Amino acid sequence: MKKVLLAVGGTVLLIVAAVAFTLGSRHDNAEAGPAAQLTLAPGQLLYRTVSTGRIASVPLSNPAATPQVSGLRCDRFAVAKHTAVCLAVQPGTLPAVTDVLVLDDHLAIKHKESLPGTPSRARVSPDGRLVYWTLFVTGDSYAATGFSTRAGLYEVDTGRLVKTIEELAVQVDGRRYFASDANFWGITFAPDGNRFYATLASLGKTYLVEGDYAHYHGKALRENVECPSLSPDGTRVAFKKKVGDGVWRLSVLDLATLKETPLAETRSVDDQALWADDHTVLYGLDNAVWSVPADGSGSPRKLAGDAASPAVTG
Repeated sequence: MKKVLLAVGGTVLLIVAAVAFTLGSRHDNAEAGPAAQLTLAPGQLLYRTVSTGRIASVPLSNPAATPQVSGLRCDRFAVAKHTAVCLAVQPGTLPAVTDVLVLDDHLAIKHKESLPGTPSRARVSPDGRLVYWTLFVTGDSYAATGFSTRAGLYEVDTGRLVKTIEELAVQVDGRRYFASDANFWGITFAPDGNRFYATLASLGKTYLVEGDYAHYHGKALRENVECPSLSPDGTRVAFKKKVGDGVWRLSVLDLATLKETPLAETRSVDDQALWADDHTVLYGLDNAVWSVPADGSGSPRKLAGDAASPAVTG
């Protein structure tokens, strides 16, 4: 019983620390220059500046260039086509409330939803018609540790909001899976806007789920896959694989063969990777954005400092 109380107490401390860090990291930086007018023009690497939370942009071909920094502040950020999504915690809200901001190609707000939770992941479908996110939520009675995730999505064209995908009918080992502790996170869509992948966590295990959005069902493909990211050609998934307590290894899974390839980044990466193209994976680590070849060769390359939540315009 003492161990359980210590574990729960440690979890609560981690939650409070995470919320405090998120809220405290979004202050103004006195050294920041005037806000730039950023757009989603092709060929850019955009990212969240860790020190201020403001969204910055550099040429993808020259990431060492001096960044243009906008006035938009986010805790998570993603783009595709002419759509962007910004997750921003409302200051001073406990439990935390996150604004999900759907943005146009000039980063102007098209739609806003306010949902309970702290930002975890954000993505936009390749066609720009769906935005989706994962929020970290406290207080669910079914969660033994007192916290869970909420993965939801918003249809840009229709305005339909799905606050959580927990009603997704999933098969595990060929049978419909039912569990009160099921959590989903890290959604990633195929170019067709229908096939998608996500992580299902339950009873101490994680699964890669392949889903059909139109029919709203899915099936587990394999265990120990977290935060999947589908390659532009739709054939591979970059993901983080748990190799120890709080330690993850970036890998790539071939969806046809289920062959797994560990990437050259050997440090623990707790992020949803992003494909810059069919050959290169980006990720945030140690307050910087890095790239690494997707075939397991080469070595990590630092693209930008004071940076997280990378996004690439096509």
